[in-house]
Amino acid sequence: QVQLVESGGGLVQPGGSLRLSCAASRSILSINVMGWYRQAPGKERELVAVITFGGSTNYADSVKGRFTISRDTAKNTVYLQMNSLKPEDTAVYYCKCDYGLGSRFHDWGQGTQVTVSS
Repeated sequence: QVQLVESGGGLVQPGGSLRLSCAASRSILSINVMGWYRQAPGKERELVAVITFGGSTNYADSVKGRFTISRDTAKNTVYLQMNSLKPEDTAVYYCKCDYGLGSRFHDWGQGTQVTVSS
């Protein structure tokens, strides 16, 4: 099992920025994929951005050009830099990891609230 701890959420005005962090309990180089998901009230959880073991990234169309996923392997931490935030970005943001043969194991963090409002 991998423990994931998110931090960095909060209240920000439209157009502002936040950086989320996800600290893993073991080396992220042993994890196939790490990603950020979000869930807004009354909506299903959706993928925001992922980064693979090899460093490849992928983003939801709604955040392309505004959000950047990155990692610090020395700190076993994945980041989500969020710029030009919009009210529709308001959600609980979750960190997820996929590991093991065929990425058959999954763990989630507890989530961090991001609220974009004036």
